[in-house]
Amino acid sequence: MMTCVRLCGRSTCAVLLVAALLVLTAAPAGALTVVDMLGREVKLAGPPRRIVSLVPSATELIYALGGEDRLVGRTDFCDYPPAAKDKPSVGGMVSPSLETIATLKPDLVIATTSGNRLETFTRLEQLGIAVYAVHAQRIAEMLDVTRRLAELTGRQAALGPLISGLESRLFAVANAVRPYPRPRVLYVLWPEPLLVPASRALLTELIGLAGGDSITANERGDYPRFSIEAAVARAPEVILLASHSGSGAPPIAKDKWERLVSLPAVKNKRVHAIDGNLAHRYGPRVVDGVETLARAIHPEAFR
Repeated sequence: MMTCVRLCGRSTCAVLLVAALLVLTAAPAGALTVVDMLGREVKLAGPPRRIVSLVPSATELIYALGGEDRLVGRTDFCDYPPAAKDKPSVGGMVSPSLETIATLKPDLVIATTSGNRLETFTRLEQLGIAVYAVHAQRIAEMLDVTRRLAELTGRQAALGPLISGLESRLFAVANAVRPYPRPRVLYVLWPEPLLVPASRALLTELIGLAGGDSITANERGDYPRFSIEAAVARAPEVILLASHSGSGAPPIAKDKWERLVSLPAVKNKRVHAIDGNLAHRYGPRVVDGVETLARAIHPEAFR
């Protein structure tokens, strides 16, 4: 979850560009110019028919929209839905194989400002391959990414039902947890060094939607290092330990936290493991993540 390059650090970038949602501007000989989420003009010979995704979240959204027929390549981390694994892999997010990408002859590469290097953007453009940047640190921005990908894949008809379904489920969670007090929540993204969601992290918003108050919500950045001492001082009432299935990393050990017997979360047996794949990506499963978080934070709301 480390940020490799941030071309636009403010979470409001996408919101400011909503009015320009993928406006397709006709150019000579059928060419198009699209505006990505950094405000960059991306010139295309026509509607993209061959897309390589370097963003697992974008890959999930493309499948959710039914636009996977245009997806010709993905990263090793684009592992959901399972059918995505049938697409050719171009390697990792940080250092994808530019040669492999070039052999796939994409009309467009979807990249991200968190996870892909600036060098990747530059080298692809030097090879004459168009790069479209996406990013999301809030639910509203995730929906913005969804709208843009619907335009790029020609799946506008699927957009309304998909967004309506996601929004209705979020509304249901908000209604379920609203009557209850909001407990203090510590979310452990990684154990050593201890990494937590901070003010700019999508997870911080998800915890709030699930009816909790993250004790690290006011920390600066996305996923900063944190200390055990600071966590203990803030007395979390719920501790959520992220698992990273598919990454090869073992589950975060609960016993280390359960030894901190002075914590309200430990006293009340409220230390839980959470599937990080649901909450860390801003794809359609992020709503599954909110539902999972809500059940862990407010089990009384879902009996």
